[in-house]
Amino acid sequence: MVREGVRIYDHRTPDTGETLDYDRVRLLWPDHLGLARGKYLPREHAAKGTAHCLTLFTLGFDRDMTPHDGALFWQGLPDCDAVFDPENVRPGWEKSTGVVVPDIKRLGQPVPLSPRNVLVDVVERWKSHGLHPKVGIELEGFLFERDADGGWKPIETPGAYVYGTGTAVDPSGTIDDIMETARIAGLPLESVNSEYDNGQFELTLAYTDALEAADQTFLFKVMAREIAARHGILLTYLGKPINGRGGSGFHVNLSLVDDDGNNVFADESTGDGLSDIARSVIAGLLHHHVGMTALMAPTVNAYKRLKPGSLCGYWANWGYDHRGVTVRVPQARGKGTRIEHRMGDGSVTPHQAIAAVLVAGLLGYEKGYPLPEAETLDCIERASTDVVVPDSLEKALDALEADTDLVEAYGPAYIDGFVTVKRAEWDRYNRWTTDWELNEYLPFL
Repeated sequence: MVREGVRIYDHRTPDTGETLDYDRVRLLWPDHLGLARGKYLPREHAAKGTAHCLTLFTLGFDRDMTPHDGALFWQGLPDCDAVFDPENVRPGWEKSTGVVVPDIKRLGQPVPLSPRNVLVDVVERWKSHGLHPKVGIELEGFLFERDADGGWKPIETPGAYVYGTGTAVDPSGTIDDIMETARIAGLPLESVNSEYDNGQFELTLAYTDALEAADQTFLFKVMAREIAARHGILLTYLGKPINGRGGSGFHVNLSLVDDDGNNVFADESTGDGLSDIARSVIAGLLHHHVGMTALMAPTVNAYKRLKPGSLCGYWANWGYDHRGVTVRVPQARGKGTRIEHRMGDGSVTPHQAIAAVLVAGLLGYEKGYPLPEAETLDCIERASTDVVVPDSLEKALDALEADTDLVEAYGPAYIDGFVTVKRAEWDRYNRWTTDWELNEYLPFL
């Protein structure tokens, strides 16, 4: 639709087919920290895209820059470009506002520090084998409300229980509002329910192509936090936000289809219905279990969740419909055959996590790693492997750098920038006196 020579971003809502006319476009794209960078662009200026400072890829959560060569800190903090096809603008959740996830480029080339560009690259490598990754994401998060001192506390839901729905688990109607907004914005939720702990929810997004799944999950996480904020609620995906309660994960459900749309993880001729391709992908995920941990659990806090008996992807193991393993093979077979990777921390950038799973699986497919036997022990107290995740962000970064095959396949430039910023994050943590230290020692020492 054109008005006075200017393209109007014209789409239809997924529920009613009503045409929407956007006055502005909101660019949102994921950085190395999982933050949603971007700008609002008035309709008449949107189609040409916009520039951002490339050196933002050196930023930590404290807003300080940790220089590394890839972000050109020493070359004058130059620009990168956010560019997009107007046809990709989608309905947003703000009045008269469309949303788009742009490509991040510099001088016409993809910026290797962008997690979305890493994912685009590994999807293309799978396609070179005639295979197309399909992904569905399970998110977990907690709702917090203000306490008497102006801080945050878990919402009060004394009648809550796992797999709960309704006002007993969502007294403020925050989750209802998130679900309705997701429907209008075309962010397809498959299911929503309360999780094991009070105030915690699981939000599952529908299966689709890997890049689209990452974009939808990224936008959903932003939208859900903003809708919660309108209710005076904080929605946090932090892996372990509450002492003594469970953690929040990011589960990647994966299958591969061929050029004809056939699920290549399925093979009716085998005893368990799994193909050799499925087995090779599982083997790759286990082989790179330790090395990929930092990419799946990228905060100091994440390692308080990754503990034995937490059903969280602690051990390098796999099993049939077993929630204690890292790589779970659910019961569905045939077209529904998939694997579920359960290590991811709730805080992780969707594009970064999905890329890590696809890269490790691709290495398994290409290199033919051996696959250990399926797990049969309980994974609460016992497991059949002693290969486990590192116990801190520092050790996970060491393991990532040591896994040279994974680094090369994922992208050395991205890993260099990621590790540089995350080591600075770890150093800040080590210099910080915590409340626990003060409570434990101050009265006596």
